[in-house]
Amino acid sequence: MMMKRLKIAMMSMTHGHTRKYYDVLKNNPKLEWIAVSTANEEVRQVFLDKVDGIPCYDSDEAMLDAHPETEAVVLASENSEHLRQVKLCAARGIHILSMKIPTFDMDEYAEMERVCAEAGIVCQVELELHYNPVVMRMKELVASGAAGKAEAFNATNITLSPVWAFPWQGIPEKSYGKRIPIGAGTEKFRGGALCDHPHIFDLIREVTGSEFDTVFAKVAPNIRHDIEVEDMLSVVGKMKNGTVFSLDPSWSRTEHKLKVPGPGWEISPKRMEVNVVIHGSRGSMFVDCFGPNTYHNGSPDEDYVVQYTYFDEWVKLIDEFTDNIENKKTPKINLAWHKNTIRVMNAVYESIASGKPVKL
Repeated sequence: MMMKRLKIAMMSMTHGHTRKYYDVLKNNPKLEWIAVSTANEEVRQVFLDKVDGIPCYDSDEAMLDAHPETEAVVLASENSEHLRQVKLCAARGIHILSMKIPTFDMDEYAEMERVCAEAGIVCQVELELHYNPVVMRMKELVASGAAGKAEAFNATNITLSPVWAFPWQGIPEKSYGKRIPIGAGTEKFRGGALCDHPHIFDLIREVTGSEFDTVFAKVAPNIRHDIEVEDMLSVVGKMKNGTVFSLDPSWSRTEHKLKVPGPGWEISPKRMEVNVVIHGSRGSMFVDCFGPNTYHNGSPDEDYVVQYTYFDEWVKLIDEFTDNIENKKTPKINLAWHKNTIRVMNAVYESIASGKPVKL
């Protein structure tokens, strides 16, 4: 007997994670990928060049009208579009896999929670680091008490800037949702590297089993002078259980090839780095979350090329999403859980603006 496949679509396709879903959606035997939508002509052409046999519509409404059988969607859109799309899907009873920032506006966030609850749909937030094999092993070791109680947590989540490839991530109104100066007397606005990197804020909550108590943050002068949003910052603070932490969620990787000593040698910089150090009561743990993987990211003056060897993250994420829908489960990374991650990220911006620690 053939298993009924979940009919899934993708909206907007303007998010940097979009292409990571191409193979995952096409090859998952539990899914039938039926359509995509985008109002961006350049995005449309990239998609049509990469994927055959999936119809592409110029609006979300047109796609859903043409495919009333749609059961689930991936919201692969800029952050400012999420509330509209969540309400559109909830009204039709369509399950949602949202990108990592549902919204920074807490009133909008509450409205998302309400409409999803009233519609009885699954709304899962895409935080793929939870499914990274190295991170999963780290969490097993922490839970086993291998390093004792976590007393200090240090992490980097540093990448290149995605703005050259996905310009909306450099537009405050589309990334943060509003045009709010990063601080008094500055020409930079909220919506940059911090908005791109919720993962380590989420990870420390799970690893410590605690919530944020206090945060203090500073921005450094941008290394990219042509963008309006922050690209360099550091965050320190304390969890409610006493664990202290320092986090670096910057765009400190360069997009351009680097010249190195040697006869005409150039290197393309590593696209991202997520490293975690946990100091516990019995010892320390050092984790390079992407160390076992090789990947290359193109630069603005060449084709955007990505080679990932860690597709396990996306396969496991989609598997969990389909299982949650099929078995009516609450996602591990649901809106209620993720809310405190968004709250602390807003508190980081408040600390930068005030120059003072912020108590949560």
